[in-house]
Amino acid sequence: MADAARLFDLSGKVALVTGGSRGLGREMVLAFARAGADVVVASRKADACERVADEVRALGRRALAQACHVGDWQAVDALADAAWSAFGRVDVLVNNAGMSPLYPSLDAVGEALWDKVLAVNLKGPFRLAANLGTRMAAGAGGSIVNVSSTAAVSPTPAEAPYGAAKAGLNALTIAFAQAFGPKVRVNAIMPGPFLTDISKAWPEPMLRAIERGAALGRAGEPSEIVGAALYFASDASSFTTGSILRIDGGRA
Repeated sequence: MADAARLFDLSGKVALVTGGSRGLGREMVLAFARAGADVVVASRKADACERVADEVRALGRRALAQACHVGDWQAVDALADAAWSAFGRVDVLVNNAGMSPLYPSLDAVGEALWDKVLAVNLKGPFRLAANLGTRMAAGAGGSIVNVSSTAAVSPTPAEAPYGAAKAGLNALTIAFAQAFGPKVRVNAIMPGPFLTDISKAWPEPMLRAIERGAALGRAGEPSEIVGAALYFASDASSFTTGSILRIDGGRA
């Protein structure tokens, strides 16, 4: 029987995390580094990526900071190439980058907003998983973790494009699990509300409603994503693929 520490060990692995410079992404980056992985930190701003990469290096691991707009097909391919060039492999891919802009009403959603939301939340993750998943399957295998949202299954009118994109990401999770098995596992984390930087803009009534609607009576702390991320990234989930794990504090 394998001991728990060995099951969750990522020593010798390389992980790439999009949206890795803040919020849930930063928490996953640092958790992977503490578990022994070298990490590629990707987000739109190079300086923000570099700051987190320095945190990884301080933990004794190698890090690559790579600016990338994941809604851009060519930029996503360039990110995959840069990671492979730097480390010669990618063992864990986390498609975490996402966005959900505010809009006053559904009829006010313009084509530019729609295209931007679908590009960042769906098109980019598709291309990055297709690119790196194909390389993983041809090599030593690996794990792909898509960060979805409970909006994929219970969207409000205020997040309709975002929910549609995340529902698509759930579908891709299942399709890619079939496409890249048995060497590559593909799973999704489906978070509910978490107290990241974005939550600072939530109005007080919204936060109170979130607390009332959750069995645990609160929103999540960013560090509480780590257990699921390590599970899917590591050998602890060796017989798990095509799974979508809801992490929302028991919201109804």
